[in-house]
Amino acid sequence: MNIVCLDMEGVLVPEIWIAFAEASGIPELKRTTRDEPDYNKLMNWRLSVLKEHGLGLKEIQAVIATIDPMDGAKAFLDELRSITQTIILSDTFEEFAQPLMKKLGWPTIFCNSLEVAPDGEITGFKMRCPQSKLTTVKALQSIGFDTIASGDSFNDLGMIQASKAGFLFKSTEAIKRDYPELPAFETYDELLAAIKAAL
Repeated sequence: MNIVCLDMEGVLVPEIWIAFAEASGIPELKRTTRDEPDYNKLMNWRLSVLKEHGLGLKEIQAVIATIDPMDGAKAFLDELRSITQTIILSDTFEEFAQPLMKKLGWPTIFCNSLEVAPDGEITGFKMRCPQSKLTTVKALQSIGFDTIASGDSFNDLGMIQASKAGFLFKSTEAIKRDYPELPAFETYDELLAAIKAAL
């Protein structure tokens, strides 16, 4: 029994924080897990920048409402879900993901949650579990699934390497260079063909 585990941002939808950085005029918020492997460090830094600028959940959600899935993402996901079980494993947050899941036809997503004050300030975040993508893939394997995984960033490498087949998708040149053993694709057609071959 196979199950495909996909990253969300950079694979199915544009990076939320990059879109917010552009909309808010705060270029330093463009830093993502492609740049910083330590997710806790990255998120704590992001929250300090938001606090410094007096920005909260409402402002981020307003930008997310304007984000559409990447061209071809929904068709790719629909095709994939018609042939095998698929889960999106993301380090994003429920409060960010919901409108994007609606645009993608409500696929299953496992992600994290934010701690939000009554005034909308994001005061913290709650990770579902440590190394959530790798931990989830191992848990799925422990109940009889063979996993196939794909993502674009440092925080996807664990689940990709632990799966029976794993692929980089629209990743950075640096990550592709450092992990030459991982097949890397740029189009949904290529990724779909690779997943089908691995099933």
